[in-house]
Amino acid sequence: MKTRLYAPLAAALLLTGCRGMVSENSPIHPNPNMDWQEKFEAQEANPLFADNRSMRLPVAGTIARGLLREDARLYTGYDDAGTLVVESPVAVSRELLLRGQQRYNIYCSVCHGKAGDGLGIIMTGGYGYTPAPSYHDERLRGEADGYFYNVISNGVRSMPGYAQQIAVADRWAIVSYVRALQRSQNASPTDVPAKVLRQIEQTQSANMAGGNTGQPAGGGTGGTANSTGATNASGPGAVTTGTAPTGAGTAQDSTTGN
Repeated sequence: MKTRLYAPLAAALLLTGCRGMVSENSPIHPNPNMDWQEKFEAQEANPLFADNRSMRLPVAGTIARGLLREDARLYTGYDDAGTLVVESPVAVSRELLLRGQQRYNIYCSVCHGKAGDGLGIIMTGGYGYTPAPSYHDERLRGEADGYFYNVISNGVRSMPGYAQQIAVADRWAIVSYVRALQRSQNASPTDVPAKVLRQIEQTQSANMAGGNTGQPAGGGTGGTANSTGATNASGPGAVTTGTAPTGAGTAQDSTTGN
């Protein structure tokens, strides 16, 4: 008799525990208050404060950890007088140029081209974008390093800023690499080590004596600019002379040694 009485009650309890779907969670949730908290979401009104804002400004006179940016030259590209810094505050090294080359190829080359000539795939692909300037224009060659840093950070005209994507140190690395690109296309014989320059001159003399003035030894193209001068040049800014059409490869050789 007792079994008959308890059987319907047990069945009712089982049915009330069904959720109508398969679940891996326990049917009993004794403390749900941590799952459903009373809290204010971003941009939500909060009547506790006079301005009804739930998102609060930092306390006056305080700075969040990691955001103390006392070096204006490094973080803004301007000196204390509000003038663009002429030279990068970061020391130029081979490692810095390699990093700058990597970041430049990721973020900049699609528009400005790997040679800095403004002929990136976005500009040459017929997408209708405003043409990107060449870094080899006289105007941009004369701009301060702080100018390029600010353009990378904040953008200019139709170019957006990249402050969210590119860290401060990487922005200066890109600036230094842009300078290397500019130098690769506007170099002079004084930019080449004396030993390498003698090799270039000897190669030219041999070609001229053989009646092949347009081809340097080894069958490469271009006048005085060749890979020998680029890969053997010492120092972070050493590149070949001349303005050969293969300037993109020349500038990369000067920094990577490949």
